Amino acid sequence: MVNVIIKETQNSAILKFEFPDFIVRNESFEFKNIDQASTSPLAQQLFYLPFVKTVMISGNFIAIERYNIVEWDDVKEAVAEQINDFVNKGGAILTQSETSTKKQPATVYGETTPNPSVLKFVVSRMLTKTAMEFKNIDETEASPLAKELFKFPFVKEVFIDENYVSVTKYAVADWSEITLELRTFIKEFIENGGTVIDESQIVHNPKVEKQKIENFDNLDTTSQQIINILEEYVKPAVAADGGNILFDSYDPTDKRVKVVLQGACNGCPSSTFTLKSGIENMLKDMLNDENIKVEAING
Repeated sequence: MVNVIIKETQNSAILKFEFPDFIVRNESFEFKNIDQASTSPLAQQLFYLPFVKTVMISGNFIAIERYNIVEWDDVKEAVAEQINDFVNKGGAILTQSETSTKKQPATVYGETTPNPSVLKFVVSRMLTKTAMEFKNIDETEASPLAKELFKFPFVKEVFIDENYVSVTKYAVADWSEITLELRTFIKEFIENGGTVIDESQIVHNPKVEKQKIENFDNLDTTSQQIINILEEYVKPAVAADGGNILFDSYDPTDKRVKVVLQGACNGCPSSTFTLKSGIENMLKDMLNDENIKVEAING
């Protein structure tokens, strides 16, 4: 007799329903709608609930992301009861398809970045929709891949975005000695269905939240313009180099824009030049204000 346990996550929109045993091993599934959930009869049934936005299945839990039309406190017990009834009546959580039982091939290759301490490992599939930076192993609750990478003694920091993993190394090792080992590890981890990012465990970064629509609307007009410029013109370029840039703040008094550099951009020898000659000049031109100044609060 299955009786799932309801667990809150760092994301108030996502709730986990934990089983006493593993329901899937070495794989994770994420379904955005009922059509995508063709391999999960349970997920398909859950999508009949009008507030279900996303269903994630991994390890010993099912995580559900809700739309804002309801609060979890009003519906979580009913959802848990529905899951229990479905499973206890013999309903299948997942149906084994041919693809899900085979190793899924992935191509991984290394790219140099402007930062000599950082190498970018590009993967032939999407890894995450949420960029995440990890400074140490204690920060890796949301990323089993990052946690494993920190077990290599030469790994200093990890940054994961879209289809790549940027690894910052300590000076004790040369890339020529460790690149193949890291590339092989990342490739095998992904091919074996390892979880790169567990969306339900993400601790939301206040700087990232600023750029979400609901919080973006609360910013002043100039800050909104700066974020739009960074998103459209700057982020694609720094992503190509294995990094990321986030808006932190804008002070209208001294016209100072503060940004956060992540991944290969953080600590890069050329980052100061890029900020001053590239981003600062772009903002001056596009905002028509020669007094704009840009500084990184961590680079």
